[in-house]
Amino acid sequence: MGRRVEGDGMPKDAAVEEFAGLVRALKARDGRSYEALGRRLSVSASTLHRYCSGATVPEEFAVVDRLALLCGADEKERRALEAAWTEADRARRRAASPAPMPVPAAPESNPEPSAPEPGPGPAPDGSAPDPSAADPSAPEAPRAHPRRGAPAPLLVAAAVALVVLALAAALLGHPTRTASAPAPASTAPGRTAAPLPFTWSIGSQLWEGGCGHTYLVNRAPRAVAPPPVAADSGAWAGTHGAVHGGEALVRITVQGRSPSDAVVLHALHVRVVDRAAPLPWNAYRMDNGCGGAVTPRHFTVDLDRPRPLARPVDGLDASGAEVRKIPAVSFPYKVTSSDPEELLVSARTAGCDCRWYLELEWSAGGRTGTVRITDGGKPFRTSGTRGRPAYVHDSAEGRWITDSDSGQTG
Repeated sequence: MGRRVEGDGMPKDAAVEEFAGLVRALKARDGRSYEALGRRLSVSASTLHRYCSGATVPEEFAVVDRLALLCGADEKERRALEAAWTEADRARRRAASPAPMPVPAAPESNPEPSAPEPGPGPAPDGSAPDPSAADPSAPEAPRAHPRRGAPAPLLVAAAVALVVLALAAALLGHPTRTASAPAPASTAPGRTAAPLPFTWSIGSQLWEGGCGHTYLVNRAPRAVAPPPVAADSGAWAGTHGAVHGGEALVRITVQGRSPSDAVVLHALHVRVVDRAAPLPWNAYRMDNGCGGAVTPRHFTVDLDRPRPLARPVDGLDASGAEVRKIPAVSFPYKVTSSDPEELLVSARTAGCDCRWYLELEWSAGGRTGTVRITDGGKPFRTSGTRGRPAYVHDSAEGRWITDSDSGQTG
């Protein structure tokens, strides 16, 4: 797909431009300001503006789908928007992925000397060599052409016999199985279980207000790249081996499969699988704080407690003349295919390097179950930052500096 070059010299992918154009059209149709729409979407006005300009592609489609619903998009428009986001997200991931290092070609090994042609030495069975083969003047013995090809079929038959014997030996411990009628393959446990009546996905590299977060990185400042935009935080964190510092935000999106048969979400449990001393690494702040006007309602988790619980917390809307409370909603929740739910979890620690995961209890149509929520099959990880050197990025000088260097202390 083609790219055009902006005035700043940075290439912009055509797929990103197409997606951004659709988002701008939705925003223009609605007529509300970036700040007003951002409050409804629980993102900052600057983040929404970056979506519309193509400077950033959302990490998940859920926030774009909510924007489409707010702006009155129909099902056809939402499908087109999702297709455009998919292509733009692929372009973003390609741009964020480092180019693969060329693999040096392995030196060619010296070819082994070819074996000399066998001479008239002793035959493989130890018998004496054929005198007629050594003496060209000897009369040629009559050739038995039909017997020349006989060893090949004999070898094949011998190999087949060995395979049959091996199979028979392997089946001796299973008297009900025979070589002529092998038993059918067994079904793995749980393979026949019915699928979940809902789908779920997570976002584990979220920043507060879309612009503020702290990572712990085991690198000196000169070896740490500048902070990315929030949508590319996952690639940045993976490249640097970064761990959430002090707080990890996890968003769980749950959507039913049926428009009419609701799935009830009963509880969210926290399981800490490992506790260790906080990491002795440097702390890198992605921003000095963006002053977000909206704090969405969420569940807070204190990982330092012996048995952490997910407690619902009110959100705050400070965008108007008066601060407005956004009431928390406790379990249970109901979800369908047309009415999904987002659960935002804020897990904090000051005194441990904690590895943890979540368990979501559900019921639907007489069925019950528990889903384990992990970070791609691994526990989430959060470590305290108390006493660690903290750095912010000076974009003017292009380097990481401490608070004292920035003159913001005192």
